[in-house]
Amino acid sequence: MHHPVTFTRLGDFTATRRLLILSAIAVALGLAGAVIAVALLDLIALSTNLFFHHRLSIEPASPVSHELGRWAILVPVLGGLIVGLIARFGSERIRGHGIPEAIEAILINGSRVEPKLAVLKPLSAAIAIGSGGPFGAEGPIVMTGGAVGSLVAQCFHLSSAERKTLLVAGSAAGMAAVFATPLAAVLLAVELLLFEWKPRSFVPAALAAATAAAARRWLLGLGPIFPVTPHPVAIPMTALALCCVAGAAAAMLSIAMTRAVYASEDAFLRLPIHWMWWPAIGGLAIGIGGWFFPQALGVGYDTIGALLQQDVPVATLAGILFVKFSIWAVALGSGTSGGVLAPLLMVGGALGGLEAQVFPAMGPGFWPLVSMAAILGGTMRTPFTAVVFALELTHDFNMVLPLLVAVTIAYALTVLGVRRSILTEKIARRGYHLTREYATDPLEIVFVREVMQPLDAPGIGTPPAGPGTFAYPDEPLRAVAYRMAATGATWLPVVDPDSGGAAVGAITLGNLLQGRMQVLEAEQRRERVLTFRMPLPAWVWERSGEL
Repeated sequence: MHHPVTFTRLGDFTATRRLLILSAIAVALGLAGAVIAVALLDLIALSTNLFFHHRLSIEPASPVSHELGRWAILVPVLGGLIVGLIARFGSERIRGHGIPEAIEAILINGSRVEPKLAVLKPLSAAIAIGSGGPFGAEGPIVMTGGAVGSLVAQCFHLSSAERKTLLVAGSAAGMAAVFATPLAAVLLAVELLLFEWKPRSFVPAALAAATAAAARRWLLGLGPIFPVTPHPVAIPMTALALCCVAGAAAAMLSIAMTRAVYASEDAFLRLPIHWMWWPAIGGLAIGIGGWFFPQALGVGYDTIGALLQQDVPVATLAGILFVKFSIWAVALGSGTSGGVLAPLLMVGGALGGLEAQVFPAMGPGFWPLVSMAAILGGTMRTPFTAVVFALELTHDFNMVLPLLVAVTIAYALTVLGVRRSILTEKIARRGYHLTREYATDPLEIVFVREVMQPLDAPGIGTPPAGPGTFAYPDEPLRAVAYRMAATGATWLPVVDPDSGGAAVGAITLGNLLQGRMQVLEAEQRRERVLTFRMPLPAWVWERSGEL
């Protein structure tokens, strides 16, 4: 029989009233994130106008329409040189995608970010993208929003876990404001940054993203940023089957893109020159590629929109797949500042455009959108984020089923094909390991009463009189594990409050392992629960051994 303490001391969640404090701060971070997003986009526009059009303006501009001739080849070189100088004499942490650096701050630095990073990261990203870098703004905004969240958190008396919550809330706010995708921003926070699903972290991140998305309508407009003509709800079975094919193709391309980036990084590591010069070398690759295919320069939102709204010439699709892919991999491997999300969308859209040449017509942008989401889910290993992100970018909610099919196939194949994502590989190369699977802690669902030993068991001894540290029969093993870690005890007496606090047993470190053994057995022990005997001749069963 369960004791009343089971229902009075335990709950489904571990949230405390401090959640209200974090949520209030997160709302303020949401407003700040929206302002930061606008500032970053304006910085990118200003940089693009200065580098390619020689004018002082924050009006949206594209590097494609420049009139520099062959001199345009040197523009990304200049941008890379400036970024290298900022990294060398400002902060080396501006180098990279943005999201891996945010993960590293959470895992290693106690969610503490240098104050200067909040300024240098968006500045360097704006210069890299504005000078033609084929990157997205999402990585820098995630890191910048996270830096602001971390700085705010450092001004309060908070734990490392609470600082992490506010860092992630700032990151989610920035992404929600840039793309008008608040739900996808929260899912990205859960799938890639929080490493948990708890009210204490989910609620502030969701409030920050919602606040930023609400503020966006007055700063940048409502969205979606890539509107499309709605596709039909009823998808033929042949089209769904081909979504599986599209997902598999996206998985192969995702693996190739991941390996290309880190092959480029390895090549730069072998250069006999300081890393400060690497972005300039990457810039040369950008300039040459941009000379032959100007659409590969910059963020490419206009090209992504064209892929989703109309038929794009095959030559353009091929140029995106070859040139954009190549210069992005080389430049990112050089250690410059820029994100990966927008290039993944662009390359995925080009793959879908080529598939649309042979797959059945399902309306403009159908196959590009399917492949965009599949590439995103496969490369970043964030399947829920990929599906929801595609839906929020387009507001075409009729695409739920084909997107889910393609993304799931791409995710499954990339998980089996490559151990780490394009983001976590960088963390691993710095000597750290990150697991991205969520499961119930077995120590949380096994109770002391299930594993405790008698007081007279070998090795237990006599409990001290009036012990100050003990365990209850009806509390989970995780609470006992924390108590042992805090006190240094290797065993605790178990007292029963229903018996006046009398000691009824003992629990040791070895007993804690029994909870883990239950999970190990569930994972490794295989058995056939039901057996069906088909009406086949006896000699068939004899040969098969009735397997």
